[in-house]
Amino acid sequence: MDVVGFMGGKFGYETFLSPFTWRYGSEEMRRIFSEVEYRATWRRIWAALAEAQAECGLISRKELAEIKSKADREHVDIELAHRLEREIKHDLMAELKVFARQCPKGGGKLHLGATSADIEDNADVLRMREALDLVLTRLVNCLHSLSKRIEEYKSFPCMGWTHLQPAEPTTLGYRFAFYAQDLLMDIKNVEDLATAFLRGKGIKGVVGVSAGFKELLKGKRMKPKDLESRVMSKLGLRAFTISTQTYPRKLDFLVLSVLAGIGQSVHKFGVDVRHLQSPVWGEFSEPIGKAQVGSSAMPFKRNPVLAERMCSLARYVASLPRIAWENAAHTVFERTLDDSANRRIAIAEAFLTIDECLIIYDQIIRGMTVNREMVKRNLDRFSPFAANEPILMRLTEKGYNRQEIHERLRKLSFEAWREVMRGKENPLPSLLRKDELISSVLKESELERILDVRGYVGDAVERCKKFLRSEIKPVLSRYAERVGKRRKTSF
Repeated sequence: MDVVGFMGGKFGYETFLSPFTWRYGSEEMRRIFSEVEYRATWRRIWAALAEAQAECGLISRKELAEIKSKADREHVDIELAHRLEREIKHDLMAELKVFARQCPKGGGKLHLGATSADIEDNADVLRMREALDLVLTRLVNCLHSLSKRIEEYKSFPCMGWTHLQPAEPTTLGYRFAFYAQDLLMDIKNVEDLATAFLRGKGIKGVVGVSAGFKELLKGKRMKPKDLESRVMSKLGLRAFTISTQTYPRKLDFLVLSVLAGIGQSVHKFGVDVRHLQSPVWGEFSEPIGKAQVGSSAMPFKRNPVLAERMCSLARYVASLPRIAWENAAHTVFERTLDDSANRRIAIAEAFLTIDECLIIYDQIIRGMTVNREMVKRNLDRFSPFAANEPILMRLTEKGYNRQEIHERLRKLSFEAWREVMRGKENPLPSLLRKDELISSVLKESELERILDVRGYVGDAVERCKKFLRSEIKPVLSRYAERVGKRRKTSF
């Protein structure tokens, strides 16, 4: 559908569109940051201010009723507002003029005593709050999907890898639990941000000291702080005690940093999926459609396109806190406007980016294929090396020099590595049995037990159970009504 734009033309596929307009993110998140929704929120704030001013006689009841009747999205006239903006070069004043025209009785008293940031900044925080709430729902659904994987695979052994080299066994459930732990920290960060830091500018006028409102309220029973309190109460939003012309731009930095933190979590998960889907490992596979094309040149390709897209977007959102840092650090005195243009882009795109990332994350977890035979093959191929540690400890307990035994095992292991790299079966078990010292100290039954490292996963199973019970379950219980409220990605 074509949309009439600021320059009077129509937006369609024949001109540049942001990928977030149609490809990435959900309709829910796009609605929050839509132009109509933003202007409707401005109107809501103007109406709340008018209602508070009516309480002290600055606006009549008839004027207020008319203002409130036009303060919804149905009365937003984008075309008219854009025509006016082309003339006056001020978007909020253009919308104010349209709103005032629609209210012949009370329109002349709209925005009384206010400055633009009293409207825009509170609107920004209101939509960030709504967007964070949607992000929280996405996180909860990803956590819920991971909890099922943890439960399913808590006892299923797999090879653990450090430095991209085989290390010692772990369990798939324990690996999934690590991803879930990241998400739990992200959920806590979102909660803390929403409860401790997310505040609006309030209603404080040009430089934040409410001078205009103090003059306006002379002789009235209401003080500027009372007016502000009433307006913010109607909006359901707390205000910063101290503001300049704007709310502290540090808030934007905190918000984008939390979103970037979520991006780090999804990127870590995505990188692991991409490696494990490689045939070199072959242990995981993200969901792949029956008609999905992996390559225009190579019909056999099964590329991890979802995980790659998720990592690509996460990398983008990681760059955005720097912009917010610059905005906050370069706010000279009470206000500069050099933050305005980039904030229009960065805040909305940060939320849309994370929205898309979390939708993909949940899609991968729920549709993932675990190739059990490949997991077992990798474990059988590399796990004999993990027997080194228990052998080292056992011989040290029996009085042998730990460093000398370490060197002995290293030489045997490197000999075995050469054979493994030639595509042969791992010969380390037979090399250990042939070693005079090891075979003389350890009985065959004990060595056999040590070499079966499928059970050498420490307390991974118990930790998974405890993690599910004491950390994941309370969060999912707290947000039970959000589980299942998910949307598919656009593409």
